[in-house]
Amino acid sequence: MSERHFDLIIIGTGSGNSIIGPEHDDLEIAIIEKGVFGGTCLNVGCIPTKMFVYPADVVASARHAHGLGVDLGEAKVDWPAIRDRIFGRIDQIPPAGEAYRESLPHVTVYKGTARFVGERAIDTGTGETITGEQIVVAAGGRPAMMPVEGLDAPDPERGVHTSDTVMRLDSLPPRMAIIGAGFIAAEFAHVFSSFGVDVRWLQRSEVALRSEDASIAHAFTKLWADRGVLQLQTKVTAASYDGGVWTLTTEGPAGESEVEVEAVLVAIGRTPNTDLLDAAAGGLQMHDDGRIVVDEYGRTSVPGVWALGDIASEYQLKHVANHEARIVAHNLTHPDELQAFDHRYVPHAVFGSPQIASFGQTEHQLRDANVDYLVKVQRYADIAYGWAMEDDTGICKVLADAGTGQILGAHVMGYQAAAVIQPLIQAASFGQRPDDVARGQYWIHPAISEVVENALLGLHAPDEVEHEPHTEELAQ
Repeated sequence: MSERHFDLIIIGTGSGNSIIGPEHDDLEIAIIEKGVFGGTCLNVGCIPTKMFVYPADVVASARHAHGLGVDLGEAKVDWPAIRDRIFGRIDQIPPAGEAYRESLPHVTVYKGTARFVGERAIDTGTGETITGEQIVVAAGGRPAMMPVEGLDAPDPERGVHTSDTVMRLDSLPPRMAIIGAGFIAAEFAHVFSSFGVDVRWLQRSEVALRSEDASIAHAFTKLWADRGVLQLQTKVTAASYDGGVWTLTTEGPAGESEVEVEAVLVAIGRTPNTDLLDAAAGGLQMHDDGRIVVDEYGRTSVPGVWALGDIASEYQLKHVANHEARIVAHNLTHPDELQAFDHRYVPHAVFGSPQIASFGQTEHQLRDANVDYLVKVQRYADIAYGWAMEDDTGICKVLADAGTGQILGAHVMGYQAAAVIQPLIQAASFGQRPDDVARGQYWIHPAISEVVENALLGLHAPDEVEHEPHTEELAQ
């Protein structure tokens, strides 16, 4: 077993791969990847999933068109064509990225599973152990499985999938169970139900997307329960497989029952890859959930070792990992001018149906913290573009500090929510007051963005407006 010393070792080629820039040309760099280049987002995460979501949105729009007086006929889904269009593009990117890194004279690529064998010492999984002056751990995470026999490990051959495999199905199954209550479950429930699969979305809790603001979570939950897809307070206790069919035994409000499906998607969360790295052997301090502990600069408990992205961050978002990679890239070469992560207003989106976007505090969090706040829930249905769409479910909720006017959070459910929310993210990030944002610029009429303008203009104390729609009304 040989040993080689590097100025910088990077573990993971998702956002970690973007660290290397011209300012690092004088460093001898090793980069280690156990899978394919590009990480989760490019290969099995946000990019391919959204490429599936878009045709699902088109199908849903065609169905919605009937209520607008337009008959587009029955939507026909060509699953192989959709799948092959997506991966025909994506699968070309990782080899090109790997070849480019290998072409750089100061970069050595190792294709193996990295494992710490000491402080700043790495077994590359290729038969070579290396050491580094500095190490960046950006090795991400992987889907968690269930403590139920048969569902405790991925088994694509028998139809047990995670988000890593379900997008490459040979054909659409007649029936699919989706287990989980988070954004991955919500997005795939939208995709596969839109494509004609009989989806049974099973979750243990009383509400889907329970980390969202209650106004959003309860309204979204009711929509999917009313569609007959979502089954709440349902726990999968056993699973058996026979003749190509899974029988899931469940416990719910009505007692024990069974669900028969040809495919099961386990979407109960993700696990950081610190166990695969044997991070403890490297001296790295970890949270109880397995994430590496880092400070505001990305430094771990071991001098010279940094961590970023899903293996360390509570946010588990690609745009957060990219931000952290930019900060760490700077800090590697500017030890006397360290920059800190900015996690003040981290937004996220759920590309389900309806789409959801959110950042900042929820109303319950503000209440629990005894913050004096202002609130407005603006319905899409009450603006002109909402009328055009016949949208009776979309809402834009804004929360602001009653004293300073600082926007504390925003939560949107409806058409293009991830785009609609952006002016609010900007206003919060730059300390812009609601009145200034609403009245200090033109808002195109009758664009969907007027839902933001009206929400800002309507901010009030929680108990000031008698007919303000609250969670209970929105869920009706």
